[in-house]
Amino acid sequence: MRKIVAFLMQGDALALSVDALALSGDALALLVDALALSADALALQGIAKFNSLRINEMLYLDGEKIPYP
Repeated sequence: MRKIVAFLMQGDALALSVDALALSGDALALLVDALALSADALALQGIAKFNSLRINEMLYLDGEKIPYP
């Protein structure tokens, strides 16, 4: 009887190990997604900065402010 219980407990431990491995894979996938989102955010910040500089150029040509219509 003890051998059967020990065998069943080993099966449970193995199932828990598989679950833990799957969760680790999920965590890694989420980490990769977060890294991609960070890269996208950085690119968008660069675009926004570039656009801001272009707007400033358009508003101040030759050091003179262009009046708003």
